[in-house]
Amino acid sequence: MSVKTINEKMTNFRWVVCGMLFVALTVNYLDRQVLSLTWDEFIKPEFHWDEANYGIITSVFSLAYAVFLLFAGRFIDWMGSKKGYLWSIGIWSTGACLHAVCGIITEHTVGLHSATELAQATGDVAVMVSTVSMYAFLGARVLLALGEAGNFPVSIKVTAEYFPKKDRAFGTAIFNSGASVGALFAPVTIPPLAKAFGWEMAFIVIGVLGYLWMGFWLFLYKKPNKSPFVNQAELDYINQDAKEENAIVETEKEVKIPFWQCFKYRQTWSFAFGKFMTDGVWWFFLFWSPSYLYTQFGIKTTDPLGMGLIFTLYAIVTVLSLFGGKLPTIFINRTGQNPYAARMRAMLIFAFIPLVVLFAQPLGVYSPWLPITLIGIAAAAHQSWSANIFSTVGDMFPKGAIASITGIGGMAGGVGSMLIQLSAGELFVHADKTQMTFMGFQGKPAGYFIMFCFCAVAYLIGWIVMKMLVPKYKIITDL
Repeated sequence: MSVKTINEKMTNFRWVVCGMLFVALTVNYLDRQVLSLTWDEFIKPEFHWDEANYGIITSVFSLAYAVFLLFAGRFIDWMGSKKGYLWSIGIWSTGACLHAVCGIITEHTVGLHSATELAQATGDVAVMVSTVSMYAFLGARVLLALGEAGNFPVSIKVTAEYFPKKDRAFGTAIFNSGASVGALFAPVTIPPLAKAFGWEMAFIVIGVLGYLWMGFWLFLYKKPNKSPFVNQAELDYINQDAKEENAIVETEKEVKIPFWQCFKYRQTWSFAFGKFMTDGVWWFFLFWSPSYLYTQFGIKTTDPLGMGLIFTLYAIVTVLSLFGGKLPTIFINRTGQNPYAARMRAMLIFAFIPLVVLFAQPLGVYSPWLPITLIGIAAAAHQSWSANIFSTVGDMFPKGAIASITGIGGMAGGVGSMLIQLSAGELFVHADKTQMTFMGFQGKPAGYFIMFCFCAVAYLIGWIVMKMLVPKYKIITDL
């Protein structure tokens, strides 16, 4: 190493890359939120939907997302981070925009000529409108899922390329906070857009943002050892783990694991089960919170109070979740624990926090602000959990397998989410029809209480099984 390299001030381009991942995920979650923030007030009356229709759409999206994730990770490892992300965001932006033509497709298929005629339909025609529109939205959601399936595999892969292990959870927490920020801006942008210009325009405006991001990614992103924005000092910092472990510093050719071989490792199953148990909780909060406010309190997303409540929920998530990514680094620096032990210790703390949603329904009788605050705290714990569970993959697998393992875990999370969304939709319809009771609540509120109970304990179950499968830190070396 030359004197110039030793004295050279380290560049910090890795944080620029992290910032780009953050923006992409923000756009991603804005795209996902358009439907949840428009269906109850705008789409539901136009197409004669009920909670079962919405539950089917969200569950099929989750299932498609899960299936595509299984292959998206492999596609990203094969295509590479740069091209893979361009394909991913291009497809999901197209899917987002195509939601806007679902009304036109329904009108043409049913033989009606306007949104007013669709909304005024009765009898068998109304049933046909409901069915045709649901399938039209399903097509757009499946294309959205196909593109979005590449997001997390490539983001985790890029984070492993640009950050040493001790910083990966924090880097992941930063870009992962884009989910919270996207959800944060959604209630103050999407409902006003839909109210002023129609729900179709909300899908188009948000979808176009992805195309704009692609231009920046095309110009700025290269691997660290090829990037003109990364100097030798920063490259040495990025590759510090390889030097400490006497491993091979990043080269042009990454170590590859045959796809089906990934399933023989306990580490893969541990990650997959943790995602299976917990991803659906986050999606339940994301997809159903606006409907919960309307069902429980009669608050619409276009009401100032509704926008304020949803904004507050994700403001809590955004602020609190950043600390979760930093906590393992604190444990490592203070105790000298290995990355996996520090992460599991942090994740156990985060697994207890969602228990607060057990009090959401009881306290909701006093004010809608109380359950929203508790849901926000639980969702923040999820984002902290998520940042760390993603980082366990980079801790134990070589970079050439990270996207594949992330895809497998994401598939498991998608299946779990599909089951939760489908169950929630059917449960709410059943609870409303039968006026079932649970813990003093009746009808749909009783259904929400049941769902909150599951959400509260899911993380503890996930953590216990993960710890049983991989009790100690073990890097995959038998390649």
